[in-house]
Amino acid sequence: MIFIREINPLSAKLLERIYRQSQHYQVRQRAHCLILASQGVKKEELMKIFQVSYKTLYNWFNRWESEGVVGLYNKPGRGSKPTFNNEQISKIIQWTKEEPRQLKKVVQKVKSEWGIEISTKTIKRIIKMLSMSWHRMRRDVGGQPDPLEYKEKEAQLEEFKRLEDEGKIDLYYLDETGFCLIPSVPYGWQDIGEYLKIKSSRSRRLNVLGFLSRKNKLETYISHQSINSDVVVHCIDSFFSVVNRPTVIVADRASIHTSNLILDKIEEWEERGITIFELPSYSPELNWIEILWRFIKYQWIEIDAYSSWNTFVESIEKIKREFGKNYVINFV
Repeated sequence: MIFIREINPLSAKLLERIYRQSQHYQVRQRAHCLILASQGVKKEELMKIFQVSYKTLYNWFNRWESEGVVGLYNKPGRGSKPTFNNEQISKIIQWTKEEPRQLKKVVQKVKSEWGIEISTKTIKRIIKMLSMSWHRMRRDVGGQPDPLEYKEKEAQLEEFKRLEDEGKIDLYYLDETGFCLIPSVPYGWQDIGEYLKIKSSRSRRLNVLGFLSRKNKLETYISHQSINSDVVVHCIDSFFSVVNRPTVIVADRASIHTSNLILDKIEEWEERGITIFELPSYSPELNWIEILWRFIKYQWIEIDAYSSWNTFVESIEKIKREFGKNYVINFV
């Protein structure tokens, strides 16, 4: 038989506060049940309201009578035991990294290795707890840089940054990219089960050569034609026609940056105070203008810009024109 003594005013106020403010759903539920019971609500009604059995009500009231407020909370060790130990969880993470797009294969390995049947939802819950998330992968280059050269070049870049901070040199990053009406589809918040559509169509290519500083200064050359070494030479001579202090231009080893035409200009540029700093192969992360291209393609181009070629070009021009003001990257 369920029995509950009369709840005194002080305890009633405490239960009311717990019911209103507790972060734990089960605690709020038990407090609410006790409040209603103290107001004379019958046990049959309480069972319907809280969708619990007679035995559960008995346990709630019994713990309140014997333990007071402490009885509202779950005891340590309650709840279902973990399905996997730490070693198994580490293995699940390893399998997920081996098959990042196929959690069903991870489920199959769990069953094959340990005889445990689980769903992909369980795998998702585990990997989310360990700070893994579903997000876009990035394209990678087709090789690896020489580790010694990479370390040396990275150290030289840090020295250039220090010299620029001291006002002794100017440092720019050079690169080319292309834009067209086939969008780099970004992520965005959408209603579940619905998908925002971005118009996509074949189009000509808008090619851009840029010089970017760490202080968000951007100089660009836009062309509907391919960018070759002649264009690179013309842009360097135009953008840096006047050199107030030694200037370092960071560039990758693309063929248009290492052609005979470029090599023939190196000595002339150095006499004018311009140095071309060649990055190691397969190291786009060292060229900070690559960050700018990603921001433009994945974040700054508006969805409506893909509606027509003219609108698209105007959007690129607007970003270029307002870069450093309304479009800013915080370089470290």
